[in-house]
Amino acid sequence: MPGRRLCRCVSVKPNFLLFEPRRGERTPNPEVYERLILKVEELESIRLKDYQRLSQEEAAKKMGVSQPTFHRIVSEAHRKIAEAFVEGKAIRIEGGNYVILSANNETHVPLSKLSPDWKRGRHGRGGDPLVSS
Repeated sequence: MPGRRLCRCVSVKPNFLLFEPRRGERTPNPEVYERLILKVEELESIRLKDYQRLSQEEAAKKMGVSQPTFHRIVSEAHRKIAEAFVEGKAIRIEGGNYVILSANNETHVPLSKLSPDWKRGRHGRGGDPLVSS
């Protein structure tokens, strides 16, 4: 029986929540596209490995996970992005199991300092942590 899943460390709040294709329309209808959910830690793995070009070992260390766990996270992110590109699906950034790090990437931001829409722990069950109510 697996143990409790630990929070992944995320350094940057996403700049967007929805990425969708355009099919020649001037104003896309958000109801038209099927959506895939990309977890916040999956986006962070892409940012570290592909955008910042860190080694898998360095990226795993920054996220506070083992290399095999990091590989599973980034592989799932790549699969979802490829599916969205090939099949013309929208990507929604939400959910996951993460905690936001402070600017120095060493200590966790106290929960009292986080905005109400960013919380520690598991997300994506029943509410959207990236959208304020």
